[in-house]
Amino acid sequence: MTIATITVNGLELTVDSELTILQASMKKGIYIPHLCHHNELEPVGACRLCLVEVDGNWKTLACKTKVYDGMQVKTETDEINAIRKVALELLIADHDTDCLACAQNTNCALQRVADHIGVDTARLARMKPREKVLPVDTSNPFFDFNPNRCVLCGICVRTCDEIVNVNAIDFAYRGLGTKVAGFGDKPRLESNCVSCGECLVRCPVGALTEKNYQRPVSYVKTVCSYCGCGCGLMLGVRNNRIVTAKGEPGNKASDGKLCVKGRFGFKYVNSPERLRHPLIKRESGFVAVSWDEALDYVAEKLADSKGESFAAIASAKCTNEDNYVLQKFTRSVMQTNNIDHCARL
Repeated sequence: MTIATITVNGLELTVDSELTILQASMKKGIYIPHLCHHNELEPVGACRLCLVEVDGNWKTLACKTKVYDGMQVKTETDEINAIRKVALELLIADHDTDCLACAQNTNCALQRVADHIGVDTARLARMKPREKVLPVDTSNPFFDFNPNRCVLCGICVRTCDEIVNVNAIDFAYRGLGTKVAGFGDKPRLESNCVSCGECLVRCPVGALTEKNYQRPVSYVKTVCSYCGCGCGLMLGVRNNRIVTAKGEPGNKASDGKLCVKGRFGFKYVNSPERLRHPLIKRESGFVAVSWDEALDYVAEKLADSKGESFAAIASAKCTNEDNYVLQKFTRSVMQTNNIDHCARL
């Protein structure tokens, strides 16, 4: 790693010379307004908000300019702030401002940018508002797309291209009519979208939102059990119920990414149809019994079935930890290797 010494707003920093100005500043806790940047994607400089002054005589985009030894950077000048204010006003004038009804409220990158730059309502009043409200695409069974909240940062488009390699969405139309859409501007469900939700988790505003979203109170770390990949899961919990799921950052198996099953396939946990007590089949049908009676009954039956006469099938709808216990029980207690999983790879 090559080291460079740069100065940002008079503060001397020692950083990796492979970093951009924006990355180096963020690592040191210096905020530069931005909307279209994401560390996992190639920088495009679309939002123009990360403009900075370098060496006192030229302006550049912090997300696309690498640092070099001796660089002098100013992130705030009168000229830069004036340029940023115009760019921000153009975004807000075309943006749904009902923040209280948005799932990203208080966690929105546009809110943070607006708070940093400042919003002048008198100046905003001069802007031409959107002529019509665009319809919300609710066709996908897992998430909705509201183009009225989209800031055209392109993060979802680049995610689908660079990370998922599906290219289900792109920019459609031109000028004031530009929007993110699938092929032929058809509903998302009719595109080749695989519903992985990678675009959803990277959206900096509330344009992409999970259906029936509830903000979790805490997260529980576990491993997805739908297949043998071993993707890391962070399950969002609220009122003793799983309400959302996200990938575990830095997980060696999945690097924080998930497929549609891992991200959205947890609703069965909260299903009212789940069994709440053991059932034993009698002549009259299934009868509810106590746990002690059920366990005694199962132990009695299993005691006569050790060895090759026994086999177990693990379930993708059990936790990874429960499946581990089942295979351990099968091998150590039932003394057989006859165990399989419904979704093994």
